[in-house]
Amino acid sequence: MIRRPHQMLAAAQAIRAHGRSIGFVPTMGALHQGHRSLIQSARRATDIVVVSLFVNPRQFGPHDDYRHYPRTLRADLALAKAAGADIVFVPGVREMYPKGFSTMIDVKGLSDILEGAVRPGHFSGVATVVAKLFHLTQPSIAYVGQKDYQQAVIIQRVVRDLEWPVTIRVLPTVREPDGLAMSSRNRYLSAAQRRQAVVVGRALKLVTARLATGERNTRRLRQAARRLITRESSARIDYVAIVDAETLTPLRRASGRVAVLVAVRLGNTRLIDNVLVDVS
Repeated sequence: MIRRPHQMLAAAQAIRAHGRSIGFVPTMGALHQGHRSLIQSARRATDIVVVSLFVNPRQFGPHDDYRHYPRTLRADLALAKAAGADIVFVPGVREMYPKGFSTMIDVKGLSDILEGAVRPGHFSGVATVVAKLFHLTQPSIAYVGQKDYQQAVIIQRVVRDLEWPVTIRVLPTVREPDGLAMSSRNRYLSAAQRRQAVVVGRALKLVTARLATGERNTRRLRQAARRLITRESSARIDYVAIVDAETLTPLRRASGRVAVLVAVRLGNTRLIDNVLVDVS
């Protein structure tokens, strides 16, 4: 385990100087099987696997759950090691954001829509911490999950715009047997809310099925998903969106590579999920 940023950078530079590749998995901890799949993919493709555990305060809004976000260091270290991590980087907030830190990265056009509209400033915090983590870990390949799809698109744009020599691999969402996307926040759900939460995945399946049968009108598709979700009386919808998978531009008619994005609140727990569809 490495805690100091300068030590992480020195270790990464030494690894790269010996011609070895680094696979990097950035996380906020509270690791689950979805994270395990990312680490295992990095293990298969790169020489050295680095996993970061850092609950980033700059991506939490004033009404978010930063103080209560689960922190399970001992379990996280065990899972990371079992999955194949060579180095676990666990910096503190003061090390990542020392006194006087004032640089922030803002990805125009992608950061203020969908999740960004609901959580202002969130993606500036994400882009900034990812930029610093990439610098410190020097990865050849970085692995992120599809569940946080908008986040993955923004990270890809940062890498492309700044011409960083790192490949971003976006891996499929890992799900529970009943279809619920694995998330660190699932542990906040009560037993009743956990049963209701499967409606999110069912709504995505409904839209996918209707696209497969020829429906292209996105307003009707969104309405169908909303009707299904609101059958659960405690579910509150933040958004149901059908967008271009690369640009996140809303579509009136589905065509090409499409992302269907859903955000739903059950009690105090906010769930996001998505599905990608190639519409011929």
